[in-house]
Amino acid sequence: MLVLSLFPGIGLLDMAFEDQGFCVVRGPDLLWGGDIKQFHPPAGKFDGVIGGPPCQLFSKLRYLNPHAGKKHGNMIPEFERCIVESQPRWFLMENVPEAPIPCVSNYGVSSFVLNNRWLGATQNRKRRFSFGVSGVGVVNLLSFIEVALFESSIYETIVTSKSSKVPVAINGSGQITMRLRRLPTITGARGSNAPFNRGKKYGISEICELQGLSSTFLSDAPFTDTGKRQVIGNGVPLPMGRAIAKAVKAALESEAL
Repeated sequence: MLVLSLFPGIGLLDMAFEDQGFCVVRGPDLLWGGDIKQFHPPAGKFDGVIGGPPCQLFSKLRYLNPHAGKKHGNMIPEFERCIVESQPRWFLMENVPEAPIPCVSNYGVSSFVLNNRWLGATQNRKRRFSFGVSGVGVVNLLSFIEVALFESSIYETIVTSKSSKVPVAINGSGQITMRLRRLPTITGARGSNAPFNRGKKYGISEICELQGLSSTFLSDAPFTDTGKRQVIGNGVPLPMGRAIAKAVKAALESEAL
């Protein structure tokens, strides 16, 4: 089960598929100086292709930053191109819930939104997964996912590159429906006043644990604290990735394929 990973980042989705016995080959990523636009995978070598194109252009948080996603634009067409060139048996794309569904000729695609909490994890994180299969119609991957009987009684907000524990709610039209109330200032250790309205940030060890990683993940990596927050926060939570990889494996072994 040889799988090509596009836009791998630090490889959290890759780790989940490797845990299920897939052999994952990582493609180029901007994080490591790679350029997907210059990448042309060989045809007929990979059983599957996985990946999460940059999501900033479709995230609701783009309404807070009008320039979000404009630097790299929509990279989903590059993902689709690599599918056409490599011609795998199946592909899986993950992105934010508002992202468009990939469209590739001769592939039936099912798409759904999954919340990390539905798997028993504490972090409230929703992602869209699109599963495409060549030549056999649409396979409902969601039916192969094992969800928890009950959600966790502990609730944690979504981990992002900003890592704030206090979210800003945005409605479907992109308007901010709740702003953090300005609270009295507090006096710091050196006597300086600090606004009390931005919410405490998760520590890096907390971010790792909420993403299903060990608290020391990337502790020896040459990233700044800001860099670690960004690359870990951009990844798919390991529990979610494992559930998806397990579902893909079950679908591939089923009579549907």
